[in-house]
Amino acid sequence: MPRKSKIPVLEMCARFKKCASACVGDVLDRDYKMGDQFLSMGIKPILPHMHVSGPAFTVYGARDPRTEEEHPRGKFAEFGMFKAMYPGCVVVQNSESERHTGQWGEMMSYVAKQHGAHGVVIDGGSRDYEGLVRIPDWPVFVRYTSGIESYPRFRAVDMQVPITMSGTLTAYVRINPGDLVVGDADGVIIVPQEIAEEVLIKTEAMEVKEENTRRDLAAGVSIEEVYLRYGRL
Repeated sequence: MPRKSKIPVLEMCARFKKCASACVGDVLDRDYKMGDQFLSMGIKPILPHMHVSGPAFTVYGARDPRTEEEHPRGKFAEFGMFKAMYPGCVVVQNSESERHTGQWGEMMSYVAKQHGAHGVVIDGGSRDYEGLVRIPDWPVFVRYTSGIESYPRFRAVDMQVPITMSGTLTAYVRINPGDLVVGDADGVIIVPQEIAEEVLIKTEAMEVKEENTRRDLAAGVSIEEVYLRYGRL
């Protein structure tokens, strides 16, 4: 679970979902010198209009050829991963060690959604594309789609632990359980939970300026005047 803040988790999810990842990135870059929080630009929504936001439910995955008999399920036994999920969370899985299989799919998505998850971000692949796009309000962000079954080639080996995923301006981005995940067609950015609330408030203020700028430019106001009014373009 994310750390407690004055803003309830589900409210924070809904408000971040209205924010552009670019604006979140601008706030982190300008005010916190954390412009390297974008995940790899290779991780994209399977449909361009998809937006995702919520605290990270982290899953650590690895290339693994062992069968179920050779590798006890541990905390994943009896669907333990899904039972550990909570309302508003976003499943974030590092799958970069395996680049051919679909490590997430349609049925897993239905179960995750039943347990409160608001979407999934995979540094790897998904399968069941046609089924995934039919799930209402279910954003999926991946590198590729594949019909190849992940078992026994890949497995989730731990959950709710710090993980890393491929970055854009840095090799890897660290993601702690509960860090805020914000994603759209421009990319996926990670907001450390310790500053998530203030980043949200600052981003919303920036979004107001963006909307006013958009409105004035569309109305024909000169670029010089718009810049004087809002200080950004």
